[in-house]
Amino acid sequence: QVQLVESGGGLVQAGGSLRLSCAASGSIFRINYMAWYRQPPGKERELVATITSGGSTNYADSVKGRFSISRDNAKNTVYLQMNSLKPEDTAVYYCRANVVIIIRGPSLNYWGQGTQVTVSS
Repeated sequence: QVQLVESGGGLVQAGGSLRLSCAASGSIFRINYMAWYRQPPGKERELVATITSGGSTNYADSVKGRFSISRDNAKNTVYLQMNSLKPEDTAVYYCRANVVIIIRGPSLNYWGQGTQVTVSS
């Protein structure tokens, strides 16, 4: 079917930057929107940013001005550039893709396995 593989997480000091990547592979006809979510320790998963196939973006208020989402449609890859990181950004980050597998088929949501981002103070 479809696999999403994230990379780029790690440990960084407050004020630093990281760039996450998420590559989709498998039986893909079209990817509609792609998104990044995060789940801080002991909390529920929350939406961080979304991007449509046309490049329109939307961000959670907590990351506006610091994070930037982008995508490479030719590579079926979405990125999350994270700048001015804060300890409260510590979380497991997940990507999600809304994918159409066959022409005129339904769109389905797929998730990556997650990548840990830890920001030290």
